[in-house]
Amino acid sequence: MCKELFTKILLVALLMAAKSMTMIDLVWAEPNKFERAAAAKISIDEAIATAREKVSGTVIDVELEQKHDRLIWEIEVVTTEKQVKDVHIDAHTGTIIDVEEEPVKSKRIHRRH
Repeated sequence: MCKELFTKILLVALLMAAKSMTMIDLVWAEPNKFERAAAAKISIDEAIATAREKVSGTVIDVELEQKHDRLIWEIEVVTTEKQVKDVHIDAHTGTIIDVEEEPVKSKRIHRRH
């Protein structure tokens, strides 16, 4: 009986420790993530809407980044022409900084005869 109780207590303690470590790992992995989100005056929805006005297509990725002392939304869009474009938007003013086209990665098929 004592051994079963000890095993259950140990299991609960390990699960609680694992959960705590996961939360700690998340905070340590991106310590400024929450601060950046709080500092952005333009919401993610507003940034996506602005990017869609500039480049039509499907939004596939959104990141809030600190670049060159500026907080920037980077919206990645795949166009109907199958081009990938990054729309950079100032997270404080909502203005478009620039639009970059990502280089196309060619996929060559090698056939053996």
